[in-house]
Amino acid sequence: MNYNFIKTEIKDHVFTLTLDREAKRNAFTPTTVNEIAHALKQANDNDEIHVLVLKANGPVFCAGMDLKTFQNKELDTPNPEIKNQDISLGEVFDNFNKPSIAVVQGDVIAGGFLYILGCTYVFAKNDLNFRLPEIALGIFPFQVMAGLRRIMPEKKVLQLCLDPNPFNTEKAIELGLVDGYLEQMDLETFVGSFAEKSGFAMKAGIEALKAIRDIESSKQYDFLLQALDKLKDREEVKKSMDEKLNKN
Repeated sequence: MNYNFIKTEIKDHVFTLTLDREAKRNAFTPTTVNEIAHALKQANDNDEIHVLVLKANGPVFCAGMDLKTFQNKELDTPNPEIKNQDISLGEVFDNFNKPSIAVVQGDVIAGGFLYILGCTYVFAKNDLNFRLPEIALGIFPFQVMAGLRRIMPEKKVLQLCLDPNPFNTEKAIELGLVDGYLEQMDLETFVGSFAEKSGFAMKAGIEALKAIRDIESSKQYDFLLQALDKLKDREEVKKSMDEKLNKN
């Protein structure tokens, strides 16, 4: 698949997706969102892929939504191999059910938060700028709120959305947006560790975690028990469990 605004690579159970619109600070257009949706759907359905690594080319990780292009879609560059659908970037990542790692080496602005909020792990360089400037433009980071709501209290979500001033990586870690400094990570070893883990188990676990959001607490354990039984019934899982149990 030839993409306009992203690059992809598969190697050793790792799917690497790189944002590649450096000239526009990786601001996303409707086509960008649909290209990412297409790429992640392929990765989600490929049992050989265990983990997603998200990167970006250029000094800015993502400047958010390309507002001019969303207002006038004639400014976009459609991908003839993909039919554009009206879908949000947050929804795209929420539909991906495998571990994901964001490698953040540039500033994250506005809707760019949707990328890091959609990933399981986020590691960022020291002294980057993170900023939600929407309120200063007379708008509001509506979509970002959904992701923020899952990692911090509602009061903190509102405070963050009402403050257009930038904050650094240290503050992003305090808020739970970032999990650690990139400089302190042995990224190759960390990413490689997912190749040794069961892709079926990780996917099933992530799917179940998302599913119980909408299940009342008294029914969650029954649902999760059924999810475990379903996973154990897979032939691949039975074979793997037998091999490992026999070794012990």
